[in-house]
Amino acid sequence: MLSIRFYPVGRKHQRSYRIVVDEKRSKLKGKFIEDLGWYNPFTKQYSLKQDRLKFFLGHGAQPSDTVYNLLVRAGVIKGKKRPVHKKKKVKEETSKKEVKAESEKITESSQPTQETKSEEVKEAT
Repeated sequence: MLSIRFYPVGRKHQRSYRIVVDEKRSKLKGKFIEDLGWYNPFTKQYSLKQDRLKFFLGHGAQPSDTVYNLLVRAGVIKGKKRPVHKKKKVKEETSKKEVKAESEKITESSQPTQETKSEEVKEAT
């Protein structure tokens, strides 16, 4: 199965990407079938070969989520963008509840009960 994905080029922390057609199971830095354009994430500039993109999409090539969003922005594909990074709202809410429950336990255990007060008085006398 063919996939359309980013091929990283450039130095570390200064990456730009080639948009390539590739076999789905091939290595990321291996050979690719065809180069379809480039994308620079720092300047948000890109260049696409739209006729070749439409050809490969018509023949069943599947774009990665990030490439799909770029193609939607460029107008090659019509539709909504795909969520690439999922938000972790559920974990944050549960962790807040756990922290609140733990703080309540700490405040309850730090308050002395009647029995401990009477024992402290007996020991003092």
